[in-house]
This record gives sequence, structure tokens and C-alpha cells, in this order.
Amino acid sequence: MIMNQETYLTPDGRDKLQSELDYLTSVRRVEVADAIREAKLDGDVSENAGYEEAKRQQAFLEGRIMTLEGMLKSAVLIQPDGASDNVVLGSQVTVSEEGFEPESYAIVGSAEANPGDGRISNESPLGKALMGHRVGDRVSFDTPGGPVEVEILAIE
Repeated sequence: MIMNQETYLTPDGRDKLQSELDYLTSVRRVEVADAIREAKLDGDVSENAGYEEAKRQQAFLEGRIMTLEGMLKSAVLIQPDGASDNVVLGSQVTVSEEGFEPESYAIVGSAEANPGDGRISNESPLGKALMGHRVGDRVSFDTPGGPVEVEILAIE
């Protein structure tokens, strides 16, 4: 993770990341330490698959903890006021592509993006295209299947 890079989060997103961090530092760290301790009891650690796996888990865990701490430290809270006529971080945007049903997306920072749940990043091709535009605007963006054009139907 790049240090000093702002992480845009909704209050709910910040709470989820903080909960994950709390769980990893208070519960998961203890579990991994216990696994390492148990594996050491099996004798020679140089050829101990259980020990190697526990150390791998520890490295992954510590990396995730560092990432979460960095994200929370650099967090910029998204506080949508609902008064913007333009698409901004935190907006709920309904768009329509010709021939398809309208779809709604929340524009969030990349740390909270989950397209399956209707949460797209402001850094995604669609998110970038929508930022700053108004209801009625048509925006286009590139996809692996070629360019796509959508019309903004509503901004909340």
C-alpha cells in the first residue's frame, strides 16, 4: 500500500475496517501464535509443514493488519449531504444503458468497492466517468468488451 495515500471511506466502511482490525489483533493473532507454538512442540521446525503454514499465516495476518492500520490512519470520511446536483463520492447514482434495465450504484472509495453489492469505486472506469456529471448527462467509459454509454437518471 502506498503510504500517505488518502483512503475514502463511508462511516460504515470505516467501522467495518476497524472491526476487522480489532478481530485480527485481538483474536486471530492469538490463534496464529498458538498454532506456531503447537507446531514447535512437534520438534524440528526445519521440516515441519505445520510450522511453515503457521508462519505463512502469521506473515499474511501481519500484512493485513499493517494495511488496515494504514487505511484507517489515512481515512477521509465521505459524508454525502444529498444536496449535490453532481455525482460525488457517496452519491447513489441510477444509470441506464440502452437496452438494459436501470442500475443503481453507490460511489465509494476503492477500499469499500463491491460491484456485486452495487458499490463501485470512484477509481473504476464507470465511477470515473460518472464523477462530476449531472442527471441527464450521458457518459461513456471503456470496458473489455468495448466502450459503453450510460445516461444518469438520478443522483441521491
